[in-house]
Amino acid sequence: MEFLNPSSGVKPVGHYSTAVLLPNGFLFLSGQISIDNEGTIVGGTIREQTKIILSNIKNVLNELSYDVTDIFKVVVYIRDISKFGEFNEVYREFFGEHKPVRTTVEVSNLPKGALIEIEVSAFKG
Repeated sequence: MEFLNPSSGVKPVGHYSTAVLLPNGFLFLSGQISIDNEGTIVGGTIREQTKIILSNIKNVLNELSYDVTDIFKVVVYIRDISKFGEFNEVYREFFGEHKPVRTTVEVSNLPKGALIEIEVSAFKG
């Protein structure tokens, strides 16, 4: 098992790794929020934050030789479920025909006041 902080990812805001890679090809990414490497939230809307997070996830996957189509599960934490439609449009555009299983829950708050946090699990056999 490898605990990783890929250079293409955003620095974690706490004591954790960005990713864990298991020898059998499973890859688990920690929840990602829309921050820069100084830990400042970027993007003022749910759409902007979702685009930034998904782009960061894609960059980390690519650095580790994974692709978006290797994602099999997504967990989404959203502060305002009434913004689900806006999030889902960006999400649909990002994933296209690929439809990993997904759980979406509304939460009262997120680190740094983020509007959304997304974590993914991927497999490459």
